Amino acid sequence: MTAFRVEDYPLKNYKPHGGGPTRTDGGGLRALIARSPWTYRLLALLIFGGIWEANARISDLLLIPTFTDTAASVVALVVDPKYGTLNAFILSNQALVIGFSISMTLGVILGLGAARFRSIEGFVDPYLNILLVTPMAALIPILIMALGFEITSRVLLVIVFSIPVIIVNSRTGVRQVDPNLIEMATSFGARERDVWRKILLPGALPAIMTGIRLGMGRGVTGMVIIELLMAAVGIGNMILRFQGQFRADLLYGTVVLVVIEALILVSALRWIERRVAPWANQAVLRE
Repeated sequence: MTAFRVEDYPLKNYKPHGGGPTRTDGGGLRALIARSPWTYRLLALLIFGGIWEANARISDLLLIPTFTDTAASVVALVVDPKYGTLNAFILSNQALVIGFSISMTLGVILGLGAARFRSIEGFVDPYLNILLVTPMAALIPILIMALGFEITSRVLLVIVFSIPVIIVNSRTGVRQVDPNLIEMATSFGARERDVWRKILLPGALPAIMTGIRLGMGRGVTGMVIIELLMAAVGIGNMILRFQGQFRADLLYGTVVLVVIEALILVSALRWIERRVAPWANQAVLRE
């Protein structure tokens, strides 16, 4: 009997354990592109831009610029200092930064307190319900009459727009924590500080971050609305000026820049959420 030798049987079709069929570099690149979310985002943008371009050229209306003209206006607003885009965004974002910082701090504290203590909840609930049901645009004339056209009124409106969702989400996050965990920790002698540090805050953090992201979006809305309706400064002044000049391309370009800023801010908060609360994304998306 001839002895068995490994070298007589080359493993031409050997596949590593757990591996699928071997892929070439080109196949791997195509799979990477297909799996990337940016592929679908760019595809959706191209489809949207194509529909916008075709509709604008067919309708041929003065107040509807083409997609390419709007894109060119966005570039012009960014690079050409004569439009004053940088100064306008700095002026508007002063109110956003101050107002949202106050909203985030107070909103989280009041939301956590209202979820844990009935006395705080009884104090917060009436005002929270008023803010949730009252049309915010109706408050703008009142704020202007009471505080004038200075930055104080703009900061306060950003707070009024953003703080309700932060309070609601923070309170909901605490109340979603399993009460059995709190009861068990208390039975083992945990103090209130330990319950907050080990159970309530980690459990509520995903909902808190969601509220902060939603509050940021509403804060940007409030920042622009008050400048459009009452205090014509910053970004609102740019929009009103281009509207009066019938420069539809620059008007649309300014709105696009506001949208881009809001998306960048929300994406930054989402990145922070993934770092501080990695356990939040427990649901696995399947193909």
